Amino acid sequence: MRAQRVPVDYRPRSARLSSLSAVTGLNVMSDPCSFSSFTRCVTKHLNLHLHLDFDRHVIRGRVALTVEALEDRFSTLTLDSSDLSVVSVTANGQPARFSLGPKHSFKGTPLEITLPFDLSRGQHVIVEVTYETSPSATALQWLTPEQTAGKKHPYLFSQCQAHHCRSMIPCQDTPSIKHTYYAQVSVPKDLVAVMSAVRDGQEVDPQDSGRIIYRFRQTVPMPSYLIAIVAGALESREIGPRTRVWSEKEFVDKAAFEFSETEAMLKTAEELAGPYVWGQYDVLVLPPSFPYGGMENPCLTFATPTLLVRTNRGPIGLFMMCQCHETVSSDQLFPVCFQAGDKSLSGVIAHEISHSWTGNLVTNKTWEHFWLNEGHTVYLERMIGRCLESEQFRQFKAIGGWKDLQDSVNTFGANNPLTNLVPSLQDVSPDDAFSSVPYEKGFALLYYLEEQLGGPEVFMGFVKSYIQRFAYSSVTTEEWKNYLFAYFKDKVDILNKVDWNAWMFTPGMPPVKPQYDTTMADACNALSQKWLQAKDQDLNSFKRSDVKTLSSHQVIEFLSLLLQEDPLPLTHVKKMQEIYDLNAYMNAEIRFRWLRLCVRSRWEEAVPLALKMATDQGRMKFTRPLFREVFNFEKFRDEALRVFLAHRAGMHPVTSGLVSKDLKVDVSNAASQ
Repeated sequence: MRAQRVPVDYRPRSARLSSLSAVTGLNVMSDPCSFSSFTRCVTKHLNLHLHLDFDRHVIRGRVALTVEALEDRFSTLTLDSSDLSVVSVTANGQPARFSLGPKHSFKGTPLEITLPFDLSRGQHVIVEVTYETSPSATALQWLTPEQTAGKKHPYLFSQCQAHHCRSMIPCQDTPSIKHTYYAQVSVPKDLVAVMSAVRDGQEVDPQDSGRIIYRFRQTVPMPSYLIAIVAGALESREIGPRTRVWSEKEFVDKAAFEFSETEAMLKTAEELAGPYVWGQYDVLVLPPSFPYGGMENPCLTFATPTLLVRTNRGPIGLFMMCQCHETVSSDQLFPVCFQAGDKSLSGVIAHEISHSWTGNLVTNKTWEHFWLNEGHTVYLERMIGRCLESEQFRQFKAIGGWKDLQDSVNTFGANNPLTNLVPSLQDVSPDDAFSSVPYEKGFALLYYLEEQLGGPEVFMGFVKSYIQRFAYSSVTTEEWKNYLFAYFKDKVDILNKVDWNAWMFTPGMPPVKPQYDTTMADACNALSQKWLQAKDQDLNSFKRSDVKTLSSHQVIEFLSLLLQEDPLPLTHVKKMQEIYDLNAYMNAEIRFRWLRLCVRSRWEEAVPLALKMATDQGRMKFTRPLFREVFNFEKFRDEALRVFLAHRAGMHPVTSGLVSKDLKVDVSNAASQ
């Protein structure tokens, strides 16, 4: 099922596409992050047979791709691959010639396949590829038993977004193509496998009685980056009529508590955006090395354990203790706790739930249009917060988002084209472009339009209509904008006054800063200003009650405000700990900001704790800035490098690659150290 094009711009498609290319330099007829051409053929379905080999850290796979020709005399196709060993290729059961092209720095290797026959436009062919992944496949992280909570069994998880599915499955690895999939996954009998699909039974592997085959079925078309697999000693708890939470048994009950409000969020999202089409909505809590806060894999949202997991002397983590400055009794000075325990971080789940509509159902056509996924998802997430909390809460979260955007712009540089809302990714890896820009600059644009066009109810009507119009398809910014003008056809004069070029194709902060309601932020602003203006003789005026009345969200905002200013004097930071005991907070978002504040103020005893948090978990939002803060503390620059190199092998490949760039580590030289 594909949506019809909106009849708003009657120019030929080529004219519309060329106008976007002229403004942005983007070629919307191809994907700069993929070798496959979606103008010649499209994959309609995948049938996967995967054998997980935990001894060799590889997947032995066979994938049958149902491919539809989009042109006559079609006889060759290109699939994306990365570090795959291809054994054989057939087309409708007949042997097909294939070759692997030269390796690209981040796109991998094109798999060129020549069919033994020609197809006419509209005809289908089943192309079957037998292959094996590499132990270093960027989509996969293999964990030893020691890296898990139970310490008895190994663990595997995938992370395919943005362009890493090709290292797990040869495919058309572009968000412009959507397909269904079936899968059969063979794992050792002590492990459980789950995927981004509905569970469809299990049986003993007929080839090996010591293994079990789990079956999965995904009947809603979706892009390749949403294919996900996990295998480990997993248990689950039912927390709603269509939701289970999955984790290792040591944390499954904590997860069930933390995410118990998932069904209420799902119902609210349905009221806002329309029916939930994916059937099951499960949440899986991953080991700490998972690089993101969450991942919106259909039917199975991945979540970081930093949303719930306490790691102080606990059984979870990468278990590689920071060895710098052992003379500091760090567990006494800064108890390392990451568990929220108050459901304050369950907003990540609201975000991932929202992706079920914006991102999964309606998808950016290429990663240059990533803001269509993330800007709309943040908007919908905050609308859920508005319904479940208040409008003031939505405004408060928007204020925090603006600060995150400012931080990303500062990190990249205000003139860096990667801070464009719609950047060109020609010869740029999507991993290198990842930041809060598409999330928060995208949200800021949508909120600005909401203000101009009639308020949240009016604009949410547009968002719901946009989702319905483009459901099951992939779209570009141009198509989104055309539909915006069509939907608000009686307000075109307002839309014509928007500086679209400044919003979308100009680096730096947005051209307009929304005037958010500061009711919930006022207490945070007042307290941060009091600390910033305080002299040493004023420090005794601060009281524990200053923060006791603040919510977790407000404490996060208070620390974020301090991080936007010049570093506090060390005397102030030490006094803050003495009065507020911020070390005792179990919320990872609070701890992360607190440790950054301490390191910036040159509190040397905080350095080993910052490095410990950076390595006890692998969420890039925390790990990268913490390493950067210590690296910028010149006295401890070498220590940051030493700790990174000592822990690098246990990190997720994407995380270790980006931290290498942050710390200016030569990866080729580092590998030999």
